[in-house]
Amino acid sequence: MAVHTDQFHVLAVDDSIVDRKLIEMLLKTSSYQVTTVDSVFKALEFLGLQDNEGRDRHQDMEVNLIITDYCMPGMTGYDLLRKIKESENLKDIPVVIMSSENIPSKINRCLEGGAEEFFLKPVQASDVHKLKTHLLKTKSKDQ
Repeated sequence: MAVHTDQFHVLAVDDSIVDRKLIEMLLKTSSYQVTTVDSVFKALEFLGLQDNEGRDRHQDMEVNLIITDYCMPGMTGYDLLRKIKESENLKDIPVVIMSSENIPSKINRCLEGGAEEFFLKPVQASDVHKLKTHLLKTKSKDQ
């Protein structure tokens, strides 16, 4: 995947409107382009992965990083992480999980499952600065 613009595009997934607005504000302040959705289902749809047979469909707008809440109704952020990592087209997109629960087993499960980071909520500006490292790693892989 090549980065087509100077701005990185982040897909933010959270069922809480307050948390979604906070992460959107923090990301935009750091000059990221942001798309927000309120469920894993909408994230999968945006990414072109909602097909039950697991076929990938390319989305119109390239996503450079996904940041998702862990605990959401229906499917969790961990479920989204697994689907991303199972996708041939999307597996290299860095995924960051965030949660208000500081449970070591949950954190380890996410990191072992391929998450780049696990942020505790509320997400801080210092957390957002850590994202750049993962985005730059991905960008250098593409070149």
